[in-house]
Amino acid sequence: MKILLRPLLVLLVAFSTGCVTQPHPSSTPHSPVSQPAPLLLISIDAYRADYITRGLSPTLAMLAQDGVQADSMQPSFPSLTFPNHYTIVTGLRPDHHGIVDNTMTDPQLGKFSLKNRKAVSDGRWWDEGTPIWETADAHGLRTATMFWPGAEADIHGQHPDDWKPFDGAVTADARVDQVLAWLNVPAAQRPTFLTLYFDAVDHAGHEYGPDSPQVNDALRHTDDAMARLVRGLKQDGLFDQMNIIVLADHGMASVPLANSVMIDKLIPLDKVQTVGLGVLAGFNPKSGTTNADSDFASIERTMEQPQQHMHCWDKTRVPKRLAYGSNPRVPQLLCLADVGWRITTADYATSHVGHISVGEHGYDNADPLMQALFIAHGPDFRDGAKVPTFPNVDVYPLMTHLLQIPAAPNDGNYDAVKSMLKPDAR
Repeated sequence: MKILLRPLLVLLVAFSTGCVTQPHPSSTPHSPVSQPAPLLLISIDAYRADYITRGLSPTLAMLAQDGVQADSMQPSFPSLTFPNHYTIVTGLRPDHHGIVDNTMTDPQLGKFSLKNRKAVSDGRWWDEGTPIWETADAHGLRTATMFWPGAEADIHGQHPDDWKPFDGAVTADARVDQVLAWLNVPAAQRPTFLTLYFDAVDHAGHEYGPDSPQVNDALRHTDDAMARLVRGLKQDGLFDQMNIIVLADHGMASVPLANSVMIDKLIPLDKVQTVGLGVLAGFNPKSGTTNADSDFASIERTMEQPQQHMHCWDKTRVPKRLAYGSNPRVPQLLCLADVGWRITTADYATSHVGHISVGEHGYDNADPLMQALFIAHGPDFRDGAKVPTFPNVDVYPLMTHLLQIPAAPNDGNYDAVKSMLKPDAR
């Protein structure tokens, strides 16, 4: 009974404490009035909003023509993979759900990075948010995730009903086939909420840049996998019965190899703890050293002066529109590169010759190159509708409405996206 009651208890606590991330009043009713249509959430990592105009994604174009397409979807800051994937399934901005970067530190938990499988699967890193599969399970809906950041962690002691630990060697076709297999069961056993994740576009963008032939090849390859999915759903008689949301976590910008800010020429790195470098670099005071606080304060004063190709702030002075800096995991000093630049060190640049990304994301989430794809199709969505750009926190209340489950406290706004739905589905 604890599992079943937990989401409702979270809601009651949030309302009683005046939580700033309360669900909006328009959230879905607390119990389904009918069995909801299955919902498949698909992420194409780093599919920039304007990629679809290249004419290389006919399956996505078909879904958009017969469904809903946004001008773009704005990622949350920082425009990085793990923070935004968790935002999409919790409705919380990274500052509120705690996955504040792809690389971060926590006083109790230590270090977190994408390649640290132990940390990635540790639910304690993720437990500031309530992912939608947890709430769906608690309300009697079966869930399945074919790769999604957070899904392989035991968040609040739970996983989706069916899930796979991330394995980059699994092909796009194999990922599609697993989703189809999960759906090709009697209706009573069929998942109502599923996820599917593709990463080829992101890898090609990092390695070769967003304007490369390799990115175009990845767009074609991923669309072929989407076509395979649509064919399989049609063969099983499910295509017209399912709601499908296809989106991305962020966009991608070209970063020439020469465009590097050498941070070791500006900050004495032996006097700070370097949390991470890249587009968004973070630094904390170095504990256990003499005059650590005064040294760090002096470094901050210097770095918060105008800098070439980047801006630096103490976490308490990050621009409010970025909604970032209050979480304890956010480093004390942040340096954000200008679009088209990276923050690194001379040693790193020398030791990684030939392995430095020429495409990057993580920049200001308002920049046009960071904007993400959003397409929705299914029985509850309008036909041939175009909608303006909206923030990705709004996807979560849209999904809880479609699944007819209560929304956990979140930063989204269902009223801002309900126009995507047919009138009888609002």
